[in-house]
Amino acid sequence: MSLVGKKAPVFNASAVINGNDIVENFSLDQFVGDKYVVFFFYPKDFTFVCPTEIIAFQNKIEEFEKRGVAVVGCSTDSEFSHWAWLNTEKNNGGIKGVKFPIVADISKTISMNYDVLAGEYDYNEDGEAVFNGAPVAYRGLFLIDKEGVVRHSLINDMPLGRSVDEALRMVDALKHFEEYGEVCPANWKEGDEAMNASSEGVASYLSKH
Repeated sequence: MSLVGKKAPVFNASAVINGNDIVENFSLDQFVGDKYVVFFFYPKDFTFVCPTEIIAFQNKIEEFEKRGVAVVGCSTDSEFSHWAWLNTEKNNGGIKGVKFPIVADISKTISMNYDVLAGEYDYNEDGEAVFNGAPVAYRGLFLIDKEGVVRHSLINDMPLGRSVDEALRMVDALKHFEEYGEVCPANWKEGDEAMNASSEGVASYLSKH
């Protein structure tokens, strides 16, 4: 299931914000009409690839903020696990210093609605509920516009860390299209030539490249 072009699934859940404060009923709805959102899932707290991604997002947080983007993380761990990890020093495997919100999806419904849960519920032959697969999220990332519509998505398997620079590039491409009406060709980055979405525009662009 692709969410691109559709409204981002709505949720209300507990989250840790500012690296230390647990809040209830956190929702992406607060950003509609005001900010873009990069909403990303990761498999689990206190693991290996996950902190490298989360810290990489924090290291570029000013780049996102100056573009009007809210960065929000999410995993199937509890808010208390998030809080503990956020208050553990980096040299002890923690992510202390990360300030953007991290959502707790302990019910796994957010991961299911975004179609990133690495397994599914089923029933065995005795009629008992069982879970097939891993009850954690893949490395999903969703770029949501100011109207709450998903404009870009990416889902990686567990061992494959994402590029924060690519997430920024996609933000820049979306903002360029919205501002100028020009589409962004392969490997486009801010400052490069874009093109008109027409046969003449394509021909003109390709003749120069």
